[in-house]
Amino acid sequence: MKIVEINIKMPYEKRGKILKKILSEVRGKIKDIHFLPPTNQGISEIRMEVVEENVQKLLTKLKRIIKDGKITFKILSEA
Repeated sequence: MKIVEINIKMPYEKRGKILKKILSEVRGKIKDIHFLPPTNQGISEIRMEVVEENVQKLLTKLKRIIKDGKITFKILSEA
């Protein structure tokens, strides 16, 4: 198991629909989640820590869901 920090930046107006799909993928695996307010340009940021076995598979699923956003990740720990 790996604990992964995932940062997602996306347009604020599309956040609701995209967030619903993201949470259906990572339900039960979320350790911590933070919703940051939108910037002046209308970009919203979500930071979440997820416990995941196969990180690459999760990232490819998230990239398919988030087309107008940017995803970055960092592996915090491995067990």
